[in-house]
Amino acid sequence: MCGKIGVLILAAMAWNIVIAGGGFAGANTARELEKLLPRQSSRLILVNDVNFLLYTPLLPEAAAGTLEPRHVVTPLRDILHRTNLRLGVVDGHDRENRQVTIRSHTGETEQVDYDHLILAPGSISRFLPVPGLTEHAVGFKSLADAIYLRNHVIETLEMANATEDRALRDELLTYVFVGGGYAGLEALAELQDFAADAMQHYPKARLHGMRWVLIEAAARVLPEIDAELADYAVDELRGRGIDVKMETTLEEVTATTARLSTGEVLPTRTLVWTAGVAPHPALKNLGVPLDERGKVKVDSRMAVEGLDGVWALGDAAAVPNPVGGDCPPTAQHAVRQAPVVAANVAAAIGIGEPREFTYKGGAAFVNLGRYKAVGKIGDRTFRGFKAWWMARSYHMSQIPGLPRKIRAVIDWTASLPFSRDLSEVGSIGRPGVLSPDRYARGGSHRPVQGDPPAAGKDRAEAEARPDTD
Repeated sequence: MCGKIGVLILAAMAWNIVIAGGGFAGANTARELEKLLPRQSSRLILVNDVNFLLYTPLLPEAAAGTLEPRHVVTPLRDILHRTNLRLGVVDGHDRENRQVTIRSHTGETEQVDYDHLILAPGSISRFLPVPGLTEHAVGFKSLADAIYLRNHVIETLEMANATEDRALRDELLTYVFVGGGYAGLEALAELQDFAADAMQHYPKARLHGMRWVLIEAAARVLPEIDAELADYAVDELRGRGIDVKMETTLEEVTATTARLSTGEVLPTRTLVWTAGVAPHPALKNLGVPLDERGKVKVDSRMAVEGLDGVWALGDAAAVPNPVGGDCPPTAQHAVRQAPVVAANVAAAIGIGEPREFTYKGGAAFVNLGRYKAVGKIGDRTFRGFKAWWMARSYHMSQIPGLPRKIRAVIDWTASLPFSRDLSEVGSIGRPGVLSPDRYARGGSHRPVQGDPPAAGKDRAEAEARPDTD
C-alpha cells in the first residue's frame, strides 16, 4: 500500500531534468532516464548544438570514404522518444534559483527551471599558442572536419597532378598531423590509406610521391594502451612510408609551411591538429567547481561537489577512475557513466537505489586503415586483420539504432570489392552567390585553396560547440 502511495505522489509531481550536451554521455543519460522515470513524473530537456549523435570512433572512416558520412550519425529524435530536444547551448546557470539559460541558434535566450541539471557538454580541441595555428590548421572533431579533409585531400591530388611546379607539388602532397593519440593516428592512417589507393588515378602526382608526417611531443604514441601495441602501430605506419617524429613539437604554421622544434620546415598546405582535448569552455560560465584542467569536480556517483541536484559526466567531468586517477575522455567510459548518472538521478527522486561508477575498462582498439588494427582485451593483445575485424564488430554493435547498424554494414561490405570514390564534393553545403559574375568566372564558389573550413573566428566558434562526448 505504501509503495502505491509513493508512486501516486511521484506521479503528481513533475521533475524538470535538463541535460546539457547530446553526445555519448548526454544522449545515453537521456535514454536511460526515459526507461527509469515514469512519463507523468518527469520532463526531460536535452540541449545540444546539433540534432544528431556523432559516432566519433568511425569519424576517420567517414573521412576516408569507407563509410557514408550520414551513416556515422544518428538523429537524436530517433533514439529519444519523450525527451524535448532543444537546439542551442546552456551558457548560464543561476545556482540559487536553480535555473539555466538556454541560448538558441537564433540568439534567443530562455530561462529554464530545473530540479536536476546534468552537464555533459563534451570537449573541444586542446589549443596551444602556436603562431598561425587557428588560421591555417584544421581539427578533427566534427563531421564537417572529416568531410572537409577528404575533399581537401582529393583536391590536393588533382592540383598536384595538374601542375608542373615541383615546389607547389611538395606543398600539395605533404600532409602533416600533430598529435599521436587515437584521433591523430586513426585519421592519419585512414586518410593515407585512402590517398594511396587514389594515387593510381594521378600519374604525375604518383611519380612525385606523397609525404605523410606525424608529429608527437611525447616519447611514444597512444599512451592509453600498452607500449607494445603502440610500438606495433608505429612500426605499421613507418612500414607504409609515414614519417613519425617523436619528441617533436610544432612551432609555427603558415599557409604553405610548418616549422618544427627540430628546426625543420615542412612545405605543406595540409596541417591537421589532433593534439588532445580540453573540457568545454562554457563550463566556466556555469558556476560549478572546476579542477586545474577545467573539468567539473564530481564524486564516484558523478554528483557535483557542493551542488545539490547537479551532475556531470563524460569529457567535461573529472570522474574518479576505479583504477586510479580520472577516467580518460573516451566514448567507452562516457556510455558506461550514463546509466550510473541516470540511476542516481532516479534515486534522488525516489526511484531505485544510488550507484557508483566502477567500470575499469578492459578493451582498446586502434584502426590503422583497411584490414589493419591493434587492440587489447584484458591481458590479450591482437593485431592486423583479426584486430581490425574485432574492432569493426564492436563498433557495429555499439552504433545506436538498427537502421544505422545495417547501413554501416552495407557500406563496409560494398567497399570490399570496389575502389574508393574520388568525387570531390566540397561545394555541397556551400551555396554560391546569386550573381552572373560567378558563372562568368567558371562557376566556382569554393573557398580559396588551403583555407580550412572554419578558420580564424569561424574556427573558434565551431570548436566552442559541444562535442559528441
